[in-house]
Amino acid sequence: MKKTQLTLAAAALFLGASVHAQTTLKIGYSNALNSHYGMGAVAFCEGIEKGTQGRYKCQQFPNNALGGEREMIEAVQLGTQDVANVSTGALGNFVPETKIVDIPFLFRDYDHARKVMDGPIGQDLLKKMTAKGIVGLAWTENGFRHITNSKRAINTADDARGLKLRTMENKVHMDGYKTFGVLPTPMAWPEVFTALQQGTVDGQENPIPVILSNKLSQVQKHLSLTNHVYSPAVLVLTPTIWNKLSDLDKQVFLDAAKAASTVQRKKVNDDENNGIAQLKSDGMQVVEKVNGESFRKAVAPAYAGFAKEFGADKIAAIQAVK
Repeated sequence: MKKTQLTLAAAALFLGASVHAQTTLKIGYSNALNSHYGMGAVAFCEGIEKGTQGRYKCQQFPNNALGGEREMIEAVQLGTQDVANVSTGALGNFVPETKIVDIPFLFRDYDHARKVMDGPIGQDLLKKMTAKGIVGLAWTENGFRHITNSKRAINTADDARGLKLRTMENKVHMDGYKTFGVLPTPMAWPEVFTALQQGTVDGQENPIPVILSNKLSQVQKHLSLTNHVYSPAVLVLTPTIWNKLSDLDKQVFLDAAKAASTVQRKKVNDDENNGIAQLKSDGMQVVEKVNGESFRKAVAPAYAGFAKEFGADKIAAIQAVK
């Protein structure tokens, strides 16, 4: 009798442990924990932990602790990393269709960009990730990109001519930037601060939240608010985890990703509204009223190539969203 009771007790403990088994997901991103990426990641993780009653939780890996964005996306494909919050700059090397959103001056403003990404066009791009071994959960955000450099103020496209700018390994970006007369220099993000410090490159281009969180004011004197490219980001999950989830848990993950998008976009808004003053205080010289028309005119010839690559109708469909 005692042996039977012990067996039943052991079985009950085993079943209890199974019901409450906890999975810790590794989530990585390229900026600090208190950055827009970090705040989005934390919101996502809080959402899944609450929604699954603690069966899923996260371990955060900020500041490229798991590698650059390209390495993190590859790890998500392989299943050696569970989640990543990454920009489309790197993602386009894996899901070419997403490169369309990297076209310079494609989006009018944040409202336009967010409507596109949250609407049918953006949702269709998320679905295309599945065939590449990536589950796209929701579009988060990086922000509109601006040029910084250590040489001179940039008021017009001509002022940028000859500058050696670090870019992502993204052909759409590079083709567009060449029309400004800059010398695009692709480089992994973890190497950029040192390259700027040593003068290997003259400058770089990124949204205000990235410039702030990476303290680029320490190695860059000039900032020009060019708004030349809108840079979405995305929460991607490894199929290894997704395929294990129940339908209810899948919805929890999707809802948590949407909540993360809201938090991350708010941080971008806050940094855009308050960060310029901070960067000025840090010693940067800021050109706020850039001659945007000079940049749009310079990039116009590249649109023929973009239309050939992505389809003029698809570019027009994005531009038509109100």
